Amino acid sequence: MNVLFWGTPEFAIPTLRALAAAGHDVAGVVTRPDRPRGRGRKPQPSVVRRFADNRGYRVFTPEAPRGSAFENAIRAVSPDISVVVAYGCILTRRVLGIPRLGSLNLHASLLPELRGAAPINWAIARGHAVTGVTVMRMVETMDAGPVLAQEPVAIGPDDTALSLSRHLAEMGAGLLAAVLDGVESGEVVEEVEQDHARATYAPKVDRRSARVDWTRDARAVANHIRAMDALPGAWTLRDGEPVKVFSPSVASAGDGSQAAVPRRVAGEIVGADPVAGLLVAAGSGVVRVGEVQPAGKRRMEAAAWLRGRGPRPGERLV
Repeated sequence: MNVLFWGTPEFAIPTLRALAAAGHDVAGVVTRPDRPRGRGRKPQPSVVRRFADNRGYRVFTPEAPRGSAFENAIRAVSPDISVVVAYGCILTRRVLGIPRLGSLNLHASLLPELRGAAPINWAIARGHAVTGVTVMRMVETMDAGPVLAQEPVAIGPDDTALSLSRHLAEMGAGLLAAVLDGVESGEVVEEVEQDHARATYAPKVDRRSARVDWTRDARAVANHIRAMDALPGAWTLRDGEPVKVFSPSVASAGDGSQAAVPRRVAGEIVGADPVAGLLVAAGSGVVRVGEVQPAGKRRMEAAAWLRGRGPRPGERLV
């Protein structure tokens, strides 16, 4: 089949690679325009554009994927089907209907749970034990189309948004390739309407939502930190300066971590020893922070920070 592929970040690459490996013709790739990135803020292409350019695929980078000029351009590549993986922009009904077989989307949750831009982050932050991937037929309403296939996966205690994203990207690539094989062979692929009453939402994460709320219990704080790793990175303030925190765990009373300390103010540092680690009081319980990134510094082991100009017990993170 001629496939028109839509995607922008690293998460989309395994599916694009799988389509070619399965023998489908990538008729074109639609990705978001170059954006300023890095310290120099120079315009840089998306990960998908770099991959597509290296493979010699035709690339489209509309500022907005609509209008007669853009629609005519993608009609000209004669797509049989569109495949959308983390493209980053809502598509109109006219655009969705251009391929003769319509448009399919790979979404990183078990829909109808966690519709929206950041399902991986919020699955971890909300303490879900299981998430997964869904292939659905696209409609104009966000992530609301009928489901063609799903595959679940357990969320491990050490999973971060980055590690889980990589795993789900590979899972999703295989699942979507299998669905396309069925569509191409003429098999009847059942499409099941979602139960919209069960829908939950996963809004985009940003700097504001990444800030650590130390008043929550230790498990919730640890989940939040893992959910924001590596971008945008969970952060807190020390003496008015931002510090990103990573690699959390819930300290237990029997591991010598001072988890059984008397009740302290949320955010208070109750342990700051290079051997025992960085221990921070939560609303209930204590969180051990394994890595940090002070403002203007690289990401480092918390122990290295504590050996330098790191905090001392009694200080407070807010």
